[in-house]
Amino acid sequence: MNTATTLAANAAESPVQIHYGTVDIQGANIFYREAGSSDAPTVLLLHGFAASSYMFRNLIPQLAQKYHVIAPDLPGFGQTTVMPGVEFTYTFDNLASVIDDFTVTKGLDRYAMYVFDYGAPVGWRLAVKNPQKVTAIVSQSGNAYEEGLSAGWADMRKAWAEPTTANREALRRFNTLEMLKWQYTEGVHDTSLIPPEGYQLAHAAIERIGVEVQMDLLLDYGQNIKQYTQVHEFFRRYHPPTLAIWGKNDPFFTPPGAEAFKRDNPKAEVHFLDTGHFAIETHGREIAARMLEFLDRSIRP
Repeated sequence: MNTATTLAANAAESPVQIHYGTVDIQGANIFYREAGSSDAPTVLLLHGFAASSYMFRNLIPQLAQKYHVIAPDLPGFGQTTVMPGVEFTYTFDNLASVIDDFTVTKGLDRYAMYVFDYGAPVGWRLAVKNPQKVTAIVSQSGNAYEEGLSAGWADMRKAWAEPTTANREALRRFNTLEMLKWQYTEGVHDTSLIPPEGYQLAHAAIERIGVEVQMDLLLDYGQNIKQYTQVHEFFRRYHPPTLAIWGKNDPFFTPPGAEAFKRDNPKAEVHFLDTGHFAIETHGREIAARMLEFLDRSIRP
């Protein structure tokens, strides 16, 4: 192998540099991870509950070989903080407004989205407001249909219908370390594949930021369901290339919710993995491979 070939091979195998930064948006200091060439198509990664952009720590380097990848921590999660003296109302409308402004500040005129859990209602609001900006969608347990909600949502449905103090308090258990760990391990055949840092960091953030923030979001989640009709209209009108990749044993978002994407969007593809809610922890390589193949044929020239 000659020198030029050796250098090229080494460059191809060299690890991608991930950059970490913050930007002030609407009184919140938004933490984000970013990698890849700014000249490449952008992929926006939106995490969910019991997580942060940390969940994408292994996915980002794989995508960034070909794409510009950016993953913010939503307000109330991870390293994002609300500035002293700022009264921030934790609703999904506000989370989406902040992330929309974040994309503008970062100059993201067009982007594909990876949405997971809470990241989905944030992403759906971005898509409905700015359909021309969304080039493709990867939904990993990012629900958009009522049939995707499991029986595990019963306590939350009760609180949405009757937001009494008692019904709100019944949701507090979802924020305990034990319950967070369960969300990572339920439906997983080999739990030794689940690193503890994910749920430990999520719990530490809840302890640091405050559990009432999460209680507010759990109560507000019912508003997302009311907006599903707008999301369905977006799918029917714009037919964005969509990959729904789901843990078939997910205790919160069931397989019918993934299959439902095909009802409104002929460009929707559905794939199930034999795992639970945090599929990226056990099947990260498969998700990355499928994403790259999907994005390559969906948005690259």
